[in-house]
Amino acid sequence: MTTSREQILSRVRTALEPLKERAPLPDWDAELIRIRSAQPAVDLVAQFSERMKAVNGTPVRSVAEVVALLSERGWKRGYCDPAIWPKLQASFGDDFKVETTFDRSRVDDYDFGITTATAGIAETGTVLLSDNDSSSRLAALAPWVHVAVLDPNTIHPDIGSALAALPKDPNIIWVTGPSKTADIEGILIEGVHGPGVQVALLVSL
Repeated sequence: MTTSREQILSRVRTALEPLKERAPLPDWDAELIRIRSAQPAVDLVAQFSERMKAVNGTPVRSVAEVVALLSERGWKRGYCDPAIWPKLQASFGDDFKVETTFDRSRVDDYDFGITTATAGIAETGTVLLSDNDSSSRLAALAPWVHVAVLDPNTIHPDIGSALAALPKDPNIIWVTGPSKTADIEGILIEGVHGPGVQVALLVSL
């Protein structure tokens, strides 16, 4: 039986078939990007952490801190990118149930998802996620807790320098703190359209 999702995607594919190539990316002035990025040197990790906390994100510097956070809240079942799980596994106790394949049919079973981040932006505390680097986009967006493993060496000072360095990827997600909305009577609510807890694990694995 064909689902509504399959019907919609089929129509999208049919509509795209006649197109020989996708629309080109918009022009932008690389020189202006370089000028915008010319600013005094700062501790990018410290600035990233400060700005991430300002938007209710949670920057941590060790796997032990992640495990402590998950344990304290009782979040014991989750997903981890199979490429990085061997490097994290020793820190997790036997009371954790961590899978390396994200089962779409059991989305609600996962308390947390641990995926690799592509880069970070210090001036905004933003984490960048791409399809090239993430093993499962759904695992980064569906669980209540998302832990983005971010190499401190990939943190850019500002949005301009991040744009100039972005890889060619059809899907790049900019994550600035937990998911938020204020659509309902102007009341800010977190965790409606995505994770309610956004963690950045700042380590080089």
